[in-house]
Amino acid sequence: MTCVLRLALTASDAMISPVVMQTTIDCETVLPESLASDLFEPFEAGIYMLNHSVGRCPKNTAQIIQDHYLTPWQQLGTELWPTWLSHVEEFRRNIAGLLKVDWQDVCPQTNLSSALSKLLPALPRTPGRDVIVYSEQDFPSIGFVLQKAQRDGFKLRCITADHDPLDLQTWQDHLGNDCVCALITHVHSSTSMRVDVAGICALARQSDIVSIVDIAQSAGVVPIDVNDWQADFVLGSAVKWLCGGPGAGFLWANPALVTQCQPVDVGWFSHEDPFEFDIHHFRYADGVLRFWGGTPSVLPYLVAANSIKIIDEIGPEAIHAHNQILNQRIINHLPESVVITPQDTQNRGGTLVLNFAGQQSSVMEKLAQEKIQFDARPTGLRLSPHVYNTTEEIDEVIACLNV
Repeated sequence: MTCVLRLALTASDAMISPVVMQTTIDCETVLPESLASDLFEPFEAGIYMLNHSVGRCPKNTAQIIQDHYLTPWQQLGTELWPTWLSHVEEFRRNIAGLLKVDWQDVCPQTNLSSALSKLLPALPRTPGRDVIVYSEQDFPSIGFVLQKAQRDGFKLRCITADHDPLDLQTWQDHLGNDCVCALITHVHSSTSMRVDVAGICALARQSDIVSIVDIAQSAGVVPIDVNDWQADFVLGSAVKWLCGGPGAGFLWANPALVTQCQPVDVGWFSHEDPFEFDIHHFRYADGVLRFWGGTPSVLPYLVAANSIKIIDEIGPEAIHAHNQILNQRIINHLPESVVITPQDTQNRGGTLVLNFAGQQSSVMEKLAQEKIQFDARPTGLRLSPHVYNTTEEIDEVIACLNV
């Protein structure tokens, strides 16, 4: 599929960061809005700006389910499971293509919390190294997993919200010889702050600290090449910007480290030979599939494999540029004090976080009246344009924000 979009830039659009403008010029396109509407289900009840929560469903999803899940279930016998599992493999391959890694180093997971719960107890441990470093701005579900990890002897060191996670010195001050791993959120859900993952991973490597990167809020809207990071583990999900629905998470593992990991939460698909059927002998799969577990679900990965293919064919670079132009269009019409999201496009993800202080309630009420789909966190209201959102929709949003 070849996707072409020619953006008509206005004077206000031209205020966007030169970095993003250059990205737009380099890829020449950002995807035609007409093509986007052909690919994704429209939102008939208003303007959809909740892509940080759930991405819009591709139009062909129902047909994909019928053709590759229900019809085989109705018609196949012994070939049913091989057919279904081929789509799980396709999911792994499509995630790998998106992240520019080897597909055999990608393991399906239900969600990030489940993946992290499997990963932490499995990490190789060294006496005297038991501290996990994380940020108070990480997604709460991740924090819940870390709290329970204390049962396995881990200690927690939190980078509190009054510290700047964009400053590498902040991480340097918290990473020490007592650390076993660092949890790094690529894009923070409550601020859309995008951290320097490569820089943090480099600091971790200097002290032999395992790096675990959460890309739930960046995969699909921020271009990612895991090789640039040299991370040890990457966790993600297809439910948000990848438009793949819930239940299709993933764990990427550095093959140089994964063989040292011994997961406790295992099943027959974690086995070196799942069809050996010797109840008395378990051997870990050679690579990352040791983290897989028991009988896998299929439908979420089938659905997500399709959506990820579409996102990858459009191109994360084009999607990122389109998203940033639409976000900047809003920013240009607002006082700087309102914008919680970083002004520098290199430091922000796909979501725009706004806080109107005493006028917050009236702004939110106006957005709701105009049927603009958004949500709010203590830091501010969140608006997230994807590739199928248009400049006309953004102008309607701006009209609501001009209080």
